[in-house]
Amino acid sequence: MPAMLRNLAQRLGMMAHSFDGGIHPAQHKISAALASEPCPLSPIHILPMKMHIGAPCTSLVAVGDYVLRGQKIAKSEGYVSVPVHAPTSGRVVRIEEYAIPHPSGMGIPSIFIESDGDDAADDSIEPISDWRGMDPALLRERARMCGLAGLGGAVFPTFIKLVQDSRFPIETVVLNGIECEPWLTNDHRLMVEYADEILTGLAIIMHMVKTDSAIIAIEDNKPDAAKAIQLALDARDDLDDVRVVVLPTRYPQGSEKQLIYSLTGREVPAGKLPMHVGVLCQNVGTTRALYQAVVLGQPLTERMVSVSGDAMPRPANLRVRIGTPMRYVFARQGLEDFDGVRILHGGPMMGELLRHPDVPVVKSTNGMLAMREASFMSAHTQEQACIRCGHCSEACPAGLVPNLLADQCRSDQFDKAESYNLFDCIECGACSYVCPSNIPLVHYFRYGKGQIAQQRREKGFAEASRVRSEARDMRIEQEKQARAARRSSVRKTHPPKVEAESAPASEPAESSKMEQESKD
Repeated sequence: MPAMLRNLAQRLGMMAHSFDGGIHPAQHKISAALASEPCPLSPIHILPMKMHIGAPCTSLVAVGDYVLRGQKIAKSEGYVSVPVHAPTSGRVVRIEEYAIPHPSGMGIPSIFIESDGDDAADDSIEPISDWRGMDPALLRERARMCGLAGLGGAVFPTFIKLVQDSRFPIETVVLNGIECEPWLTNDHRLMVEYADEILTGLAIIMHMVKTDSAIIAIEDNKPDAAKAIQLALDARDDLDDVRVVVLPTRYPQGSEKQLIYSLTGREVPAGKLPMHVGVLCQNVGTTRALYQAVVLGQPLTERMVSVSGDAMPRPANLRVRIGTPMRYVFARQGLEDFDGVRILHGGPMMGELLRHPDVPVVKSTNGMLAMREASFMSAHTQEQACIRCGHCSEACPAGLVPNLLADQCRSDQFDKAESYNLFDCIECGACSYVCPSNIPLVHYFRYGKGQIAQQRREKGFAEASRVRSEARDMRIEQEKQARAARRSSVRKTHPPKVEAESAPASEPAESSKMEQESKD
């Protein structure tokens, strides 16, 4: 529905809150009906020491060390950081830089664990049965020490989102089961198969932020998931003020700000967080991981991954150990020859194109898509000149003017782009999807954001250098003044000694001589 008609319908009360823009891409949820399966252990697991937003970790193990599943092998160094745990038992064989799932092919220090096949577990983390009687601060520490980060794709450390701020009390928890990206079905299967565990995780979150109200959001293309969650909810007596809301399928409804507006009518202002409007939004996968960390004492070592795409012989929803090489996962599903195949990490709208499959599954890996090159290139044809049709503005869920922003980024007018709210862009790709000129708008936005971030770093470095230089000059001046003050004080308390001069002593004799001459 065009934005103008949708807004008119909302004002007339013909439909509930609905965010601006949005699109309806083909869903291709071909793995939705496939029950999840465990992926066999890989002979080798590769654990990057940074699988979250924030500071990288530091290794706690050395080459030759034997580790157990769930053992902490890298510690978090900064506040915005969570540790890394071994996905299985085995021996550390290498610690070196290795490529991660990123379009650049960049690498970061990684720990290589050779599996021994026993999958022996470290049981040092005790399960918590009476979590309702625990201080929320201790539960947040459990989430941190178990390495929890947002499994919806953002991988923001979970314990930070659960911090209570008395200035912004949480009134409603929103459980995000939308999964609006085409092809991906991992959250769908989690809700169908692990509904009660997800609800227990939700109850833990509600206890931690001290609220009794929650909404579980699911799109209407997942009726079996909505039914499973509702049945599990009806069977419980501890979640009375929790309701399941089924929303019309529309991309990017799973985006945090858009989902909150669709459910509550509250608009999160630019530069603010959901907590500023009394809402906490959490992904269903992260919520189940919190249940496992608290109730079972299990660190984050495994996640659900959708392995799909039009080049995938056997699509599946797999429970994959973190660190498993993607080539191993693809081979398990029958894909070994990658000629004429493009690999996407995540969904087709916001995912990342990988250069090769020799990278590990990480905490942000919600999907692994193998797409035929022909179908992939049909959606990425040659860029043409903008015809000013306005389709991108109509599709933008953030209310931006993408074609103008792209022009500003392309011509390096970054100050102007920033004044046009470039950083409100959520990079959903809706504008690129509807562009008849095939302009890769999101690429220009990412370029602009990267350049602005670089300028800010350089400006910050220059400012820090200026402050250091001024502090040095001030320190030198202060030391100079202190030395001068000390010299002045010494002169006052210790005046110089005056030696006897010959002239004053001879004065009496000279005056006597003059008197004698006057008498004569």
